[in-house]
Formats: sequence, C-alpha cells, structure tokens
Amino acid sequence: MKILAVTACPTGIAHTYMAAEALEEAAKKRGYDIKVETRGSVGVENELTDAEIREADAIILACDTAVPMERFEGKKLLNVSVSEAIKNADELIDRSLNANIYKPNVKNQENISSSEPNKKEPTGIYKHLMNGVSYMIPFVVAGGIAIAISFLFGYDSASNEGSLAAYLMGIGGGTGAFGLMIPVLAGYIAYSIADRPGLAPGMIGGMVATQINAGFLGGLVAGFLAGYIVLAIKKYIKLPKNLQGIMPVLIIPVLGSLSTGLLLFYVIGTPVAAINNGMNNFLMSMSGTNAIILGAILGLMMAVDMGGPINKAAYAFGTATLTAAVGTGSEIMAAVMAAGMAPPLGIALATILFKNKFTKAEIEAGKACWVLGASFITEGAIPFAAADPIRVIPSLMVGSAITGALSMAFKATLAVPHGGIFVFFAVENLVGYIISIVVGTVVTALLLGVFKKNIAELAAQSK
Repeated sequence: MKILAVTACPTGIAHTYMAAEALEEAAKKRGYDIKVETRGSVGVENELTDAEIREADAIILACDTAVPMERFEGKKLLNVSVSEAIKNADELIDRSLNANIYKPNVKNQENISSSEPNKKEPTGIYKHLMNGVSYMIPFVVAGGIAIAISFLFGYDSASNEGSLAAYLMGIGGGTGAFGLMIPVLAGYIAYSIADRPGLAPGMIGGMVATQINAGFLGGLVAGFLAGYIVLAIKKYIKLPKNLQGIMPVLIIPVLGSLSTGLLLFYVIGTPVAAINNGMNNFLMSMSGTNAIILGAILGLMMAVDMGGPINKAAYAFGTATLTAAVGTGSEIMAAVMAAGMAPPLGIALATILFKNKFTKAEIEAGKACWVLGASFITEGAIPFAAADPIRVIPSLMVGSAITGALSMAFKATLAVPHGGIFVFFAVENLVGYIISIVVGTVVTALLLGVFKKNIAELAAQSK
C-alpha cells in the first residue's frame, strides 16, 4: 500500500511534525510505503508530486489550516484534525483505506470516512480562524521582538526620529509588523474560505477594521465577511466564457473589497468597534482577584488539550490583547505563555524525581520536554497525556492554572506571543514571571508523582 499524508497545524511548529512522525511510524508497522508533506512555519517540505498522488492508495489530511485540495480529486481521502493524527495514527491508516473518494464540489465529502459515515472531523469556522492565526503569528512575533528591543535601546515618545530605537519601533509597531497583524489575519481567514480570490478583499477588510479601531475582533469579522461574500460572487455571478478571465482580476477583488469595506464602514464596523473597545477596557481594568481568576482559567485552557482547539482559543485570545497593548506588553499574553510552558516542564521534572512512575522510553522523552517546555511548545506533553490521560491531564491543568494565576498576580507583561525563554528579555517583572513558571512546574511534577502508578505495579496488574 502507498499512503500519502499532509500535516499542518496553526503555528507550524510542533503538531505538524509530531503528526507526521506518528503517521510514518504507524504506516511502517504495517509495511506500507508513506510520504508526508509538512506545511510548517518554514513552508512546505517534502511536497507531494502529481505522480505520487496518482499512485497513492489513500491520502490522509491531518490539518488545522487550509491546504490546496484540488490535486486530490478522485482519490480516497480522509480529513482529520492534526491532534487526531498524533493520538490515533494507527486507526487513521486503516480508516484512510476505506475513505470516500474526494469530490471537490461535494459539501463535506472530504471529511467523511465510508467506514464511519456519520463521523465528521472539526472543520469550518475553527479551521478558517486557525488559518488566519497561523499566518498572523510571524508578524506578531517579529513585531513584538522589534518593539522589545527598541525599549532596550531607550525608546520613548520623545525619541529622535532618526535613532535606532525609533527605527526598531517603526519596524515592529503600528506602522510596521503590528500594523499588518489584522489585515493578514483577515486576509488569510478569507483565503481559507474562498481560496486565493478571498485574499485581497479579506486584507482590505482588515485594513478597514484597523481604521475604525475594531481591532482583533474586527479582523475576524472582516475575514469571515470577505470570504463568504467572495464565495457568493463566485456562485451567483456568471459571465460569458470569453469574459471569465476578468472574474479573478477585476470582478471578484473589486466587488468583494467594496462590499466588505462598505459593510464595515456603514453597518458592522461601529458595533464591532464598540464591543472590541469595551472588551479591551474591561481587560485593562482587571486587577486583583479577577485577574488571578482569569489567569487560572487561561492556564486550564492551555493544558486541557495541549495545542488543540481549546489551547488555541486561549492562545488566540492572548495574542489579541497585544493589539491593544502596543509598546506596553500584555499581562494576558504573559500568563498564556507561562501556562503553556508548565506542562512539558512539569513532566520533564517528574521523570527525574519519580523514575519509578515512567518507562525507560518516557524518561528519555522527558529530556526533550525540557527543551520543548522552555521553547513554549506545550505539545511536548501530548505523548504522556495520551498514555495516561486520567492521571496526567488533571495534573497538567492544575499546574498550568497556578502558573497563569501567579503570572497575573505578579502583573508580568509580555509583548511577544511565542519563544519561551528566548524572549524573556521582553518580559516586565521577570523575577515574578520565572517564579510563576517554576511553581507551576513543581506542582505539576508533584501531582504526577502522587497520581501516576508505579511501572512495576502496572506490569503486575497486566499479568
């Protein structure tokens, strides 16, 4: 059997490659040939060729972002979330061989396995949103780091226009990378919905959302609005064959952009901007117990599925607060990152303190968790959680909740949405921030030591 696969997660950092590895191992166990195309943060690697697609017996898409689909027409295709491939790769290999034939214009056809006709994988709004977020993240990271470095060089509102600090702020701030965040988010949400024709109307809608101070929420609305408007234009406006060539270069971008922009200016923009501003004002006013509770909730969300939809919702929320905190950093973003670092770090510590609770393979994997946790790659905890979810996941959630709560209590702020210890120079109140992460890590490890059973005990029970 020849199996092909494509893996892609929103950040393109961890899930993408973990899913690829899991599928490769599952296929090899069965003696099948497999090739996996990864669409990560560095771009497309190991790209599938037309010849390979023609010869494939089945294709698995383990993707939480949009990928080109037309090339798979007429092939058995199974479309699942990237986390599903990490957890159930063996099952997916078998299901793919019984999957339905992919037909591009049949609604949800790509999401249904003929062996389980009523089971549909998560798609739609979540996938479109994550596609936008995945393209936005590099802009936020580059902008946040540039802003942080500008403050190291003494930037303030009185900085000379030609100074290095002012140039760095220009690169990262509202006229640079941070100014592109919302248009890129909106553009690639629309791209996910309507393919390439949606990109220009989406980005223009994002620029309009920025102009009317609708922020991150306005970008979401603009992206979805532009995407579905372009779909409607493609469906209902039919031109003679000799004029079809002007659809993608004239009709769709002009009508899509005008419709999206005018709806935002005249109808949707004002209430969305009011909601966005109200939410930002509420978040900025939070202090004391309320802030600590929010930090704990975000911590729970970061740990409950370790890179899945709930984790990404918390992460997207934290990233959104950066748009309202240019130049100052965000307490919420700091809490989200700290809480996301605690699970793999806690597991790594537990494999050292409680060796009798882990197999030799897990102890070796625990060494990698130090690096993954320090780099803010929560997904490093997934193999441990998958092996013993009842005991591991609650332990991770408690540790992350404590981390998030302490980070908010210490009022630590962060202007960069990714990077772990490598962006600690951008943290305000670094001492309190480190204490938050250390405490959450220790609590996670101790809970794992209490709740996990000894390997020897489990071996005796299995006999």
